[in-house]
Amino acid sequence: MGKLHSFISSSHKEFIERQHIFFVATAPLSKNGRVNLSPKGLDCFKVLEDNKVGYMDLISSGNETSAHTRENGRITFMFCSFDEKPLILRLYGKGKAVLNNSEEWEKYSSHFKIYPSTRQLIIADIDLVQTSCGFGVPEYEFKTDRDIHFKWADAKGENGLIEYINQKNLVSLDGLPTDLSFKK
Repeated sequence: MGKLHSFISSSHKEFIERQHIFFVATAPLSKNGRVNLSPKGLDCFKVLEDNKVGYMDLISSGNETSAHTRENGRITFMFCSFDEKPLILRLYGKGKAVLNNSEEWEKYSSHFKIYPSTRQLIIADIDLVQTSCGFGVPEYEFKTDRDIHFKWADAKGENGLIEYINQKNLVSLDGLPTDLSFKK
């Protein structure tokens, strides 16, 4: 059943690379704050080192991950197999947003496909890897990635995306500032 690991092994990395979807979870320190859980796709997740991962994050309707990691760093990623061999893999660690005007952007951005609507990179140092059976996860077949986001972003244009970020991505649902609030 469940096993704990101190680093991302080559078999973990291979499993991650085969998945079409992953989930990212964060939470504020406030006991009344909202836990955020978001699905992600588009082959945007990368294992950068044995204990470091990241994903390319697109502009969307909220920016909870940035607000929560800015406040406390806590982040969990979950991958689960939807094919014939069940497995759940979780990565626990401390994350942060990396913005396109930073030195770290230069260090990490080459690992990802960057789009005009890329908002930030989320980079995390992983301190615990957990695998478990996944016996209760149903089997599904991947059909295709959606292109709706890219059509939406193209229609907004560069100025429209900036306006959207300023309206929807500077503060979390609980009023915490995101890293974009401080972008120079």
